[in-house]
Amino acid sequence: MMEPRRPAIGWPWVAVSAAVAAALGFGAARWIAPASPAGASAPTAAPAPRGGDADIPLAINIPAEYLAAAKIEVEAVARGSLRAQILAAGTVTAPPNSEAVIVARAAGNISRINRQLGDKVRANETLALVSSEEAASMAAARRVADTREELARKGLARESALFEQGVTPRQDMEAARAALDAAQAEAQRARSVAQAAHVSADGKSVAVVSPIAGTITVQTATLGGYAQPQTELFRVSGAGPVQVEAAVPASDIARVAIGDQATITAANGEAVAATVRSITPTVNGGAHAATVVLSPAAGAPGLIVGAGVRARLHVRDDTGGLVVPEDAVQNIDGRDVLFVRTGDGFQARAVLVGQRGGGMAQITSGVRAGERIATRNAFLVKADMIKSAKDE
Repeated sequence: MMEPRRPAIGWPWVAVSAAVAAALGFGAARWIAPASPAGASAPTAAPAPRGGDADIPLAINIPAEYLAAAKIEVEAVARGSLRAQILAAGTVTAPPNSEAVIVARAAGNISRINRQLGDKVRANETLALVSSEEAASMAAARRVADTREELARKGLARESALFEQGVTPRQDMEAARAALDAAQAEAQRARSVAQAAHVSADGKSVAVVSPIAGTITVQTATLGGYAQPQTELFRVSGAGPVQVEAAVPASDIARVAIGDQATITAANGEAVAATVRSITPTVNGGAHAATVVLSPAAGAPGLIVGAGVRARLHVRDDTGGLVVPEDAVQNIDGRDVLFVRTGDGFQARAVLVGQRGGGMAQITSGVRAGERIATRNAFLVKADMIKSAKDE
């Protein structure tokens, strides 16, 4: 073994980093370096980094439950170039038919509230009742129209019988038929209006009904309060998938295409794969940015409607190469390393870094596309490795 040389990292900083890792309680364990996978050429990288008075361990155990606690993000190494990555801020939204704003269809006082904030509701379930004079008017119009329809039907039957007996001319029967058609159309209109407003059978109130199944996320209805027509009383979010609306600068929008892959970083640090679903053809006048709609992969509980997220779009680029977030590249004893995810922790892998820019770094050797590495908060893995070397 070569004589260990003095580390490029000052020990006062190392002590601070070690304290951070100790607070997380990783309980690191030193491993020997694993062999390269069968059939794969060894990375053409610099020798393994050293930690001054003792070798820094090539691998370290970190329990999976601590990754979420420390918000250590793990992502796959992507093929591309610095130009093939677009960083954008986004917001989690509900796609059409996954969120409903519930309103009263007639003005009146809220006489009953059946559900409240946070409750699960079924489709077509009544959330509240509104006592309304408009409801009485719609119910009356429905009854009048039904009565006129019945009267016109009897008139046609009478005229038809008289015509068959040769008592009245054909035009009288045809006029009676036209009157029935008009009465039926009016009755259908009155019934549709009352049905759309969810007028009760007694005609005294209108029901506030949820069109979808889900959870009540907003409630402004107050018992006894006056509800104006089309004023939001409840909001229900369904249990279906969500989407992310990312703001992409106008200068970059031409590089984005439907079907491009993306990575969404949720508020809890979870990395979620996504696909570009659609792109708006115009940009916002104030922000000069277009909206790119991303469809996350299924099973992403960290994406909550209304939350802000970070999106990284992997757009097409023919220049090739590998790129990783710049935060993933750490320096140990003067050498750039990436922490590659193993079954129980991470392996320190020396790499050669090319250009940097836009929060990304180009990797020329040391890792392969698809290998999973620590990105966000990767410095915590580094701090724990240094602490393990010091303890040894």
